[in-house]
Amino acid sequence: MEREGYVIRDEYLPHFLTFRVTDWVDIFTRVNYRDIVVNSLEFCRQNFGLRIYGYVVMSNHVHTILHQPDGKLSPTITSFKKFTGGEIIRTISTIPESRETWMLKRFELAKMRSGGKGDHLFWKRDNHPKQITTRDFFLQKLNYIHDNPVRAKLVLKQEDYIYSSAAYYSGLPSLIDIDIWDGVIQYK
Repeated sequence: MEREGYVIRDEYLPHFLTFRVTDWVDIFTRVNYRDIVVNSLEFCRQNFGLRIYGYVVMSNHVHTILHQPDGKLSPTITSFKKFTGGEIIRTISTIPESRETWMLKRFELAKMRSGGKGDHLFWKRDNHPKQITTRDFFLQKLNYIHDNPVRAKLVLKQEDYIYSSAAYYSGLPSLIDIDIWDGVIQYK
């Protein structure tokens, strides 16, 4: 259940969001699972008009700054999480995965505890959304996102972590296109 402080209040504003894997399972240590997330973000960008201002895929969570100009951020996030969770569960079951039994059992138990439809709960339900209302807050969150792999000692420089938007902002090749925020806040 989402707590009162963790709901998207204004669907028209950009938001800093964190998608956490159930029980903090370190699934994104494998490239095929990271690719599902990145490819799905790009799909949402191309097909739903989602604006991606920043992202990083860490071992057990994903940080993003996202904006849905049509005011449908929550439904887009729901679709993204439903698709990626299902696709990752299917991938765990179909490719050689040494942690298959353990991971699927954790996601199954989490689903049993939470109720609802389906057999597995891959993503935690809350996203800890934070509205972006100023350029300073945007830059603070973008730097926080890009600094995650450095703090985790995965790379020495932000732009060296391929599963992040930092390379794009440094003028280097990026896995997906990134939208540049113009700093304008549009209230509806």
